[in-house]
Amino acid sequence: MKYAGALVALAISSACGGFSTAAPSTAALNGTYIGRTLSLNGRLVTAARLSPVPLYATILPDRHEKSKTYEYVFNSYNTYASIFDYPKSTKQIGTINGLGGQGCTNVLYGYGKKTFWNVGGQYQIEEFKVPQKLIKTLSVNYSFPSSCAMDTSGDLAVGILYASGAGGGDVVIFKNASGSGTVYTTALDEEFFDGYDNEGNLFADGFTGDRRGFALVELPKGSSKFETIKTSNKVVFPGSVQWDGTYLTVFDQDANAMYQYTVSGTTAKLKGTVSFSGSGDCAQTWIVQGLVYCGDATNGDGEAFNYPAGGSPIATFTGNFDVPLGVVAAEK
Repeated sequence: MKYAGALVALAISSACGGFSTAAPSTAALNGTYIGRTLSLNGRLVTAARLSPVPLYATILPDRHEKSKTYEYVFNSYNTYASIFDYPKSTKQIGTINGLGGQGCTNVLYGYGKKTFWNVGGQYQIEEFKVPQKLIKTLSVNYSFPSSCAMDTSGDLAVGILYASGAGGGDVVIFKNASGSGTVYTTALDEEFFDGYDNEGNLFADGFTGDRRGFALVELPKGSSKFETIKTSNKVVFPGSVQWDGTYLTVFDQDANAMYQYTVSGTTAKLKGTVSFSGSGDCAQTWIVQGLVYCGDATNGDGEAFNYPAGGSPIATFTGNFDVPLGVVAAEK
């Protein structure tokens, strides 16, 4: 299956001095499926689908409010992150070259406290001080890491999408976001997303059974072993796993819906469904108070939705994109 490059080459006006707004040009993309997992130019990715034709982002009116945050849309691995300052503007204000994949911050949900992490290369795991200063680098002995999450004590969990040999589906936890990390094996063959809840329990999702079925797993706080969690509803394609302040949420990329769960033992009971319209494929979502951000691999842009209302986007980010795979937000 061949895909044209998903997106826009728009002229960007920089709203903040010192930012780099140059980005690599989007080339033709070759996409195939290995089982149910999308391979892009020879590397597995955590998006469910891409657009078959180039798309152009719709420009929505700016809200012209004073922005206290930065939003980062991470594109395909080893490409770049597009920087925004919504709600002041929906236009891209900068670029960090060499990034991609997914991101996380030092909070369970909401705006990170002036830092964010990016898992965006074959081995690279990097922490940045906003807006774009690299302050720490970690690594794993696997190719490739896919996701990250932090608990309230500052531990960093990094999921492994796949590895050459053993290791696909594992999670590596870095105590205090430092050192070489401790490896935990899961029932997953491929780990897509992970997230902590407010009690320090770590959840991850992905595919198991030779990429045939969705699975959700949990590492209870203080435990050394992941266990499989059964959801009371069917989830088709793994998406972001995140605490929203009340519920554990799992996004289903196939349904364009976010499921809200309460977890007891090894069962996750569905308590609510937040549906999204107008998005093509939110490869990663990030929840903040009253909003959820989407890195849309199909529409080729970044989007903001009301949360928990869902529905249509209230803002569409415009700028340079190259298969958005992730999104995160942090305070200035």
